[in-house]
Amino acid sequence: QVQLVESGGGLVQAGGSLRLSCAASGRTFSGSAMGWFRQGPGKEREFVAAITWTNGRQYTYYADSVKGRFTLSRDNAKNTVYLQMNRLKPEDTALYYCAGALLNTGGSYPKDYDYWGQGTQVTVSS
Repeated sequence: QVQLVESGGGLVQAGGSLRLSCAASGRTFSGSAMGWFRQGPGKEREFVAAITWTNGRQYTYYADSVKGRFTLSRDNAKNTVYLQMNRLKPEDTALYYCAGALLNTGGSYPKDYDYWGQGTQVTVSS
């Protein structure tokens, strides 16, 4: 059974940092796309960042709203991806979900992913 377990969320003041982790079990995601999405109160789930493999090379891409502040990385030995979030803003407050794809291409839509974690709450106070 494939499981994705997020951790690292919490309450932080604006301008602060958090590091989210997503540990996968039941399947290796080293050659597959992994992504982060978030869902704020009363909002739809939105893309945050993804890491993909194309032609043997790894690529990361980000939503415009987090570009330059968030960094996605992965540790294949631990089957874990991380989301380093710096210069957090109140509008970053949301439930953050980790997602894994069967394919290596990934995408910026929830439908592009096959596995989901339960989410970890991030709250940024002003």
